[in-house]
Amino acid sequence: MSTLLFESIMEAGTITGASFFAATLCSLAIGVYIAFMANIKGSTSKSMTITLALLPAIVQLVIMLVNGNIGAGIAVAGAFSLVRFRSQPGSGQDITNIFLAMAVGLSTGMGYIGLALVFAVIITIANLVLRIVDFGGMGAEVRTVKITVPESLDFEGIFDDIFARYTSNATLNEVKTTGMGSLYKLSYDVTMRRGASTKAMIDEMRLRNGNLEISFSRPVAAVAEGI
Repeated sequence: MSTLLFESIMEAGTITGASFFAATLCSLAIGVYIAFMANIKGSTSKSMTITLALLPAIVQLVIMLVNGNIGAGIAVAGAFSLVRFRSQPGSGQDITNIFLAMAVGLSTGMGYIGLALVFAVIITIANLVLRIVDFGGMGAEVRTVKITVPESLDFEGIFDDIFARYTSNATLNEVKTTGMGSLYKLSYDVTMRRGASTKAMIDEMRLRNGNLEISFSRPVAAVAEGI
C-alpha cells in the first residue's frame, strides 16, 4: 500500500511514454472528479468547472518538463505567481479548488499518482462535509440590494433598523444619482440572517422609498462570471 502511495512511477526521474500517458490520464480523471465535487452544494461556473478539470494535466506537464532543472523550476514558479485565473476576484471556494487542482498536477507531474488521488479525495470530502454542516456560517451568502429613493428623502440611516432585523451585516457601497438627478440609487452588500424573509424586508423598504424600484441580487462579480 505504501509503495503505491509514496513511490513515483518515474524511475530515477526519467519520463517514458508509459509514465507520461499514465500520469496524464490520472490527472484528467482526478481533475474531472475535483470539478464534479466542486459543483455539489456549490455554484461553480461552467468556465471554472472546465478549468478545474484540465488544470491538473496542464500543471503536470509543466512539472515534467522542468523536472531536475532548478533554474527552469524557479522560472515556472515565478510565472505561476503572475497568473490571473479569473478576471474578477474569485470566492474562497474557487481559490481552494484551484490550489487543489494545482497540487494534484504537481503530484502527478512527479509521478506520485496514488498520493494525488488519495489527497484529492480527502480534501474534497472534507470540503463537502464542512459545507453540509455549514461550518463557519458558509450558507450565509452576500447579496447586493439596490434601492431607488427620491432626492427629497434623507436616505442616510433610514434603512438601518430594517437591515438590523433582517441582516447580520449591511454595507453601503455606492450612491449615485439617476433620472436627471431626481432620484438616488443606493447599493448595499448585505448578509441575510438565517431564516430571514427577503420579501418582508423588501416590503418594509418599499414603505420608506415611496414604492420605487428595489432589486435584490447576487454580487455583480458573480453574475458577470455566470456563476
